[in-house]
Amino acid sequence: MKLLKRELTEKIQQSLQKYPVTAIIGSRQVGKSTLAKSLLQAHPNSLYLDLERPKDRQLLDNAEDFFSIHKEKLICLDEIQLVPGVFSVMRSIVDDETYHNKFLVLGSATPELLRQTSQTLAGRIAYHELTPFLWEEVGHHTNLNTYRLRGGFPKSLLAESDEDAMEWIAFFIRTFLEKDLQQFGLNLTVPLLQRLWMMLAHSNGQVINFSKLGSALGVSHHTIRRYIDILEHTFQLRVIYPYFANTKKRLIKSPKVFIRDTGILHALLGIASFDELFRHPVYGSSWESTVIENVIHKYQRWNHYFFRTVAGAEIDLLLEKANKKIAIEIKASSTPTVTKGFWSALDTVQPDETYIIAPVPQPFPFKNGVWVYPLEAFLKKDV
Repeated sequence: MKLLKRELTEKIQQSLQKYPVTAIIGSRQVGKSTLAKSLLQAHPNSLYLDLERPKDRQLLDNAEDFFSIHKEKLICLDEIQLVPGVFSVMRSIVDDETYHNKFLVLGSATPELLRQTSQTLAGRIAYHELTPFLWEEVGHHTNLNTYRLRGGFPKSLLAESDEDAMEWIAFFIRTFLEKDLQQFGLNLTVPLLQRLWMMLAHSNGQVINFSKLGSALGVSHHTIRRYIDILEHTFQLRVIYPYFANTKKRLIKSPKVFIRDTGILHALLGIASFDELFRHPVYGSSWESTVIENVIHKYQRWNHYFFRTVAGAEIDLLLEKANKKIAIEIKASSTPTVTKGFWSALDTVQPDETYIIAPVPQPFPFKNGVWVYPLEAFLKKDV
């Protein structure tokens, strides 16, 4: 099964016309190289370097001369974080009108972790994040339970069986910890990061207590924050910050942390089938991860938060742009119910629209102007 990110592909093609440097960023094994190679087919005067190959990496030992030899070409540099020094050379090249080079760079970290890109290529580079497959992209090719269990990584989602999918994810986790993170030159203790990742899986979607995690792992809360930042900026975690309303109520101030891909979440917890997931305490927060990743991508130009008071009034996801707010409650039950705290939170936040997203077959009105929506129908809504 070959699935393409059509909307993203069109945006990247536009960036290649407008900007001297276009970056595709995203987790390892999410399909950046496959997407880039399909894009290069429309550019016969192009060159692809896989910087994980020593032979290709050696070509950039004298990057300026190499780029000079290949003037007027579109040059794709895959896994750019392996040669961070090339960013400054790229800046001088794109600023020199005699070269006419364009660059397509692929990286497995956010611009915040690849600081040199933002420092040297500001105004010259367009970023596009390639996510694992979203439900809108694969809903016609698989069922929701399979997607929820395996997550969106291509080799997991498209595996022959759940067993094969989980075996691949386990290998991904091990390689990510033992090899991939080392490419960023980070001073990490791999067993500590692995234990933290597993603890975050067990508390998926909960408000994070940095000091408590630090005490449990025998390190400072500063170390915990740093390791969470690393997992966030390598696309493994989603950190959602609280919304601060103009209210006298005491509000939760710490962020929530989610494992972004549910396949990785389940592999960390040893869950190998949907039946096991259904019986596991993480079932509800796993559905939250699925919904949040898909909704945030649809509303990627909106700010996103959660809202919770110390007394327990809560909204799972709050989207805000300009003067509009959309409140979303996420329920894993096909017969969703809400608490008094939900209505109390709505009274405080006063959103313009409110929805409950649950695994139901079709939308229906709930109460007080609140609607229940299945994920697929919500993602098709116009706002």
